[in-house]
Amino acid sequence: MLTLVGLVLIAIAAPMLLPDPLAQPDILQGVNQPPGAKHWFGTDQLSRDVLSRVVTGARISLTIAFLAVAVSVTLGAMVGLVAGYWGGWVDAVLMRIVDGALAIPRLFVLLLVVAAWESLPLLVFILLLGTTGWFGTSRLIRGEVLRLKQEPYVRAAEALGAHRIRIVLRHLLPNTAGPLLVAATLGVGNVVLLEAGLSFLGVGVRPPTPTWGGMILDSQEILFVAPWTSIFPGLAIVITVLAVNLFGDALREAVDPRHA
Repeated sequence: MLTLVGLVLIAIAAPMLLPDPLAQPDILQGVNQPPGAKHWFGTDQLSRDVLSRVVTGARISLTIAFLAVAVSVTLGAMVGLVAGYWGGWVDAVLMRIVDGALAIPRLFVLLLVVAAWESLPLLVFILLLGTTGWFGTSRLIRGEVLRLKQEPYVRAAEALGAHRIRIVLRHLLPNTAGPLLVAATLGVGNVVLLEAGLSFLGVGVRPPTPTWGGMILDSQEILFVAPWTSIFPGLAIVITVLAVNLFGDALREAVDPRHA
């Protein structure tokens, strides 16, 4: 938890205190400088400060992850609530769509769509990540709703003539918040990895915007000359994903009634 909060605070505040991640102050003498007092993480082949680029990459990667997960969780919750509570043919149609979407690898879909764009806007990239990641969440919420709609307070609301939408929003949605929050937390780590992988393949966030995957891609040619240019962004990915997943696991145990 503390690690994750620290990463978010660093991503928000540190870029204002560090050099411009795009600045090339000394293209002749400042290239591939090892970590030292002046540049804690060293410099890359264009004399850019690696620490500044890693921190700025944290801001980009976490922003993409949080926004994409917000989109996917919203869509997944809506579909899961409707399918679970309405049931019948509505449930059958929605779940067959979800089953079909889950049968297609998400990475394949992303590569197919992203590669078709010559220059993909960042907002479109975020929406693409969000709209391809809600299928598992919808199944999770549907299962919760199937259980919750048999509870006495839901039956009582139905007997009193409450509208279905009111029951969904007032009774079912708040009681699925725990599993939904766990799914969102774990989804952040998945999106960070996915974004880094797409940027490493050259089809994610395009240069000169610094991202962790893009930094590793740029460092391929100088990997043996300046290994720190790929080590530090790689460590940032590992630490971030590990912190998010550990927090998600702890959150899952906290909201699981079997551990109460």
